[in-house]
Amino acid sequence: MAEAQAQQDAVATPASVQTRSRWEDFSRTFLSNRLALFGLVVLSIFILMAIFAPLVAPYDPLSQDLEGKFAGPSLAHPFGQDELGRDILSRVIYGARISLTAGLAAVAIATTAGTLIGMVAGFFGGYTDSVLMRLMDVILAFPSILLAIVIVSVLGPSLANAMLAIGIVFIPQIARVVRSSVISVRERDYIEAERALGAGNAQIIFSGVLPNSTAPLIVQATLTLATAILDIAALSFLGLGARAPTPEWGAMLTDAFESGFGVFVEGQHALIFPGVAIALAVLSVNFVGDGLRDALDPRRRG
Repeated sequence: MAEAQAQQDAVATPASVQTRSRWEDFSRTFLSNRLALFGLVVLSIFILMAIFAPLVAPYDPLSQDLEGKFAGPSLAHPFGQDELGRDILSRVIYGARISLTAGLAAVAIATTAGTLIGMVAGFFGGYTDSVLMRLMDVILAFPSILLAIVIVSVLGPSLANAMLAIGIVFIPQIARVVRSSVISVRERDYIEAERALGAGNAQIIFSGVLPNSTAPLIVQATLTLATAILDIAALSFLGLGARAPTPEWGAMLTDAFESGFGVFVEGQHALIFPGVAIALAVLSVNFVGDGLRDALDPRRRG
């Protein structure tokens, strides 16, 4: 009798099912991507360098030593010295602060404006959608770096104007991603339920549509950051962004080139190390963006 009761209890009680939370699923997918982990480590190093630059940098990035012009790497100056005898390692470290901040500011501008435009266009549709998207098409019709150069030329060369120009250039990309996501979300059952309960458009957008459209937005913003860092460096290299003696990576390349042919003979390190810093920063952000895309998209997991 007791044995029969035990068998009955075993049948009545289902086996426990192991489930993973959304965060566990995301972290497992992201951490399994070696390139994403590499990018995260490198990007973290750059961020720490930017935050603790005064503590990490061995010299003042603006301090000159003309006798050490284009001196090669040594124990005292691991990255060597530039055309004015300034320590390149210190300038690269401080450059991380300026380049990353400028890239983040440009992405913040693009993300804020692009999210607003894409949200309005995707949610209301119709004539509003057509007008806003045609405006985005006009901006996309121009090469991004060329349009940024035109904007900075009109506003005047400066790092702040370069950030604004890059932010404007990337608005259409963010807007299109947000619009596509909103269109796929706005007809879901839970959105219709909110409408049936009498929720207004603003409440539906901020409580239902926007939270469920953030995954592709995060991925696009991360990938845009990599291009923004590169474009800020390009504008500075052209003399339209950071100006001397600001220790910004693109401006460091410009300063080295303007010193004349000697940079190719004895000062190659003045070009190599800022260029490597730009390349590593862009690659690391791209790797992190790819990892986020795989981890946030259920169709790409595993």
